[in-house]
Amino acid sequence: MPRRPKVPCRHPGCPELVEPGSLYCAKHLSLHPEVTRPAGKRGYTRQWQKISRQYLQAHPLCAECMRQGRYTKATVVDHITPHRGDPELFWDEANWQPMCKQCHDRKTLTKDIHPVYRY
Repeated sequence: MPRRPKVPCRHPGCPELVEPGSLYCAKHLSLHPEVTRPAGKRGYTRQWQKISRQYLQAHPLCAECMRQGRYTKATVVDHITPHRGDPELFWDEANWQPMCKQCHDRKTLTKDIHPVYRY
């Protein structure tokens, strides 16, 4: 039975090949904690769920849809600037915006997918 070929590490500029199903090589895996840590370890705890529900009750419409002249119910609290594990940025309410899932997924896949690396 033929095996699937190895794929490139997804870290920018890394030429290493990894097994299919892995995203990063061993050298860069520690730089991408979102891959290895569950949501609860990244700050999305029961406290976050409670506060985000309260925020969505106070801000029921998607901010992105409203900019485009549409009225859509918000279902996700988005961090405007990705927190990347920074607790101050994570809990800063000025960094939150209400979004519908479709707009949140689009923003995450286009703007938030390219992290800034600090060494």
